[in-house]
Amino acid sequence: MTTDLKKYNKWIVILSIAIPLVVTILFGVKIDAQLPVFLPPIYATINAFTSIILIIAVWAVKNKKTQLHKKLMKTAIVFSVLFLVLYIAYHMTSESTKFGGEGAIKISYFVILISHIILSIAVIPFVLITYIRAITNNIELHKKIAKFTFPLWLYVTISGVVVYLMISPYY
Repeated sequence: MTTDLKKYNKWIVILSIAIPLVVTILFGVKIDAQLPVFLPPIYATINAFTSIILIIAVWAVKNKKTQLHKKLMKTAIVFSVLFLVLYIAYHMTSESTKFGGEGAIKISYFVILISHIILSIAVIPFVLITYIRAITNNIELHKKIAKFTFPLWLYVTISGVVVYLMISPYY
């Protein structure tokens, strides 16, 4: 393994641990500030766009449009980072909203929410490894892990939108 790959692997481990840890810590920080906009529909829209971008990116690579695929994947990463920043900003400045549904819908909501949270943490190293394998031109290994990364990432983005739509009546 080259020195560059070892360096990348070190950063993948650091970021895969640090991101969920920092998000958890920041959830406990409350800032007494009014944001100029209501963020949940904005970051849910970003998640929806990310889902669409991921699907188009897979189409692009399957149709040998590798430059388009690269641009779309970089955009998906930027959108995911933007989502995370807005999500943290919202939760640092607002009280959490309680889900008001009852019965089966409440169970469904929590199943989707919990799977979304767990997989949003699990997908971090997958995205990072997949991206590093692409930029280091290790395309065969990139393809192998992308088969797992794509459905995980797509589920996280779509389930994020579903969670928003289910809780939005209770804001």
